[in-house]
Amino acid sequence: MDELFGISVEWLMGSIDATRPHEITQGQAWHGRFMLLAWGICIPFGILIARYLKVTPSQNWPDELDNKFWWRSHLILQIGGTSIMLLALGIILTFGNSDTSGQTNWHGWVGWTIIALACMQITSGYLRGSKGGPTDPSAEGKLHGDHYDMTPRRVLFEKFHKTVGYLLLLGGACGVLHGMWTANAPRWMFVCIITFWSLLAISVFIMSRRFVIKSSYHAIWGPDPNLPGNQEG
Repeated sequence: MDELFGISVEWLMGSIDATRPHEITQGQAWHGRFMLLAWGICIPFGILIARYLKVTPSQNWPDELDNKFWWRSHLILQIGGTSIMLLALGIILTFGNSDTSGQTNWHGWVGWTIIALACMQITSGYLRGSKGGPTDPSAEGKLHGDHYDMTPRRVLFEKFHKTVGYLLLLGGACGVLHGMWTANAPRWMFVCIITFWSLLAISVFIMSRRFVIKSSYHAIWGPDPNLPGNQEG
């Protein structure tokens, strides 16, 4: 048993590709750690919460509306994740090396694309328009707002934000795995991140069946068909 345990630990500590050395600078190491934290943990969690916890299990919906747990959590995790991503970018630009191999160049192009889309995603949040409705403190008694009325601006924002968000989720995961492969990271890192993502996938499977998924409109104002955002056309 002890021998088997020793072999398992040795295998986990070894690099994913035994034919290549695991040689990286401290700058590359911290770049990878921060990117893993941003794209492997923070941003996936933020998307999961926004997708499935607009209405929390303990909330008596639709009598209780506009629970801001999902909004605040999503905002903190996405802006936090993006900030960590930019920190990782600054580290690799400042303390990286001049490696111009094919894998490194490919990783760089993918990384810059993800960074550009992430910045566009954050910017789109500021361009989503006004909220409106009875729970908007800035409405000053007026119900009209881009979200409450589901104006073309709001509809376009939601389509863009969701589409780009899921593309970034996939691209970020690919970028993390490719970065780990390029750095020839230890196997235990791959095992940990794959296990963590698998647990997230299981959580998605469970929540998609246990919780009634509601749009942000329903979560904030309810399912009343007379509301402007709930009317067809």
